Amino acid sequence: MSTRDLIPVCLLYSSSGPYAALGQEAIDGALAAIAEVNADAGFAFRLEPVIADPRGSAEQYAVLADAAIRNANCRHVIGTITSWSRKEVLPVVERHGALLWYAFPYEGYEASDQVIYLGACPNQHLLPLFEYAFPRFGGRPFVIGSNYIWGWEIGRIAREFTEAAGGEVLAERYVPLGSAEVEHLIAEIREKKPDFILSNLVGQSSNAFIKAYSALGRQDPEFSHEVRPVISCNLTESGLAGLGDAAAGHITTSTYFDGLDTPENRDFKARMAARNGARPTTSPYVSGYMAVSILAQTIADAATDDPRVIREMVTSRLYSTPLGPLKIDPKTHHAALRPLLGRSNGRCEFDILESAPEAVPADPYLVCADVHFPPLKIRDEASAGLSRPPLKVVK
Repeated sequence: MSTRDLIPVCLLYSSSGPYAALGQEAIDGALAAIAEVNADAGFAFRLEPVIADPRGSAEQYAVLADAAIRNANCRHVIGTITSWSRKEVLPVVERHGALLWYAFPYEGYEASDQVIYLGACPNQHLLPLFEYAFPRFGGRPFVIGSNYIWGWEIGRIAREFTEAAGGEVLAERYVPLGSAEVEHLIAEIREKKPDFILSNLVGQSSNAFIKAYSALGRQDPEFSHEVRPVISCNLTESGLAGLGDAAAGHITTSTYFDGLDTPENRDFKARMAARNGARPTTSPYVSGYMAVSILAQTIADAATDDPRVIREMVTSRLYSTPLGPLKIDPKTHHAALRPLLGRSNGRCEFDILESAPEAVPADPYLVCADVHFPPLKIRDEASAGLSRPPLKVVK
């Protein structure tokens, strides 16, 4: 590879559409990493971003990924947020022998040779969340989600583990991706009085629900976030923006929060502050940044951007990231990640409630997950009547 060769990299995130805020944060993080690489003469190459905006249309992801690979010679696609869009891009990268770098939480049950999975799967997000929620709030959740594979599968896994813990899912409801019509959800929640709400909503739908549920809590303290909280695997700092006084009190799981107090994150935040000023670092921003950074380090090690070589090399070393040291499993191509739990504080930030002591190996098919079912909080007579059935294997 000659000095400072130019390597095109596709950034495939929606900066417009129903979850534009997440996509724009991821693009900004990826561009920050590209700027660092290009400014560092220690890298024998420069990265050229090829930015494609599918505008939240799942079908456009495949079209734009194909165009970036064919026309711009991109061998690496960094992007997609929703599982719907990832599933659309998967056959494209498999057909061309390219690599997709996917850095957002997802529902698991996938392991492609053409994907590097840097986001959490259920044993790294949903299971720690439920282990926290059951003894504190009870075992009778109300599950809501956007009407596509992420919502369906997380809802299914949530039901399996709730029942295995002796609980009961009171309802499982879905709304179209991007829909703000949530009044029927609020009415049913008010009627059924769940112990907590598991929200798998995305983008505008999530914002509309949080605002409506917070309004209910102000009308009736029985539905305050202290009594019947909203918990989530995919609520981020970006999703809190614009919520006003509805932004506080939500519990979420993530592998990164701005307040993560580690040497790696302190150093990362100092560099980003020099670039962005006082702007907080969000988990989508870090996702985009981390994908580019790991790719660049691997290209430097391999002295090529050949996806076949990169795929082998990326699983052979430890990476320094804002999350901490990160290792990718050679069998599943999933990262081992440390689950964190946080509660939103009303300043578009999360206060960290709990942190796993170390990174948890990914178990995308939930065949080896070390599941701990804590005692359920008994809130009322309905909760007292629950019993724990034998554990079922999730398939």
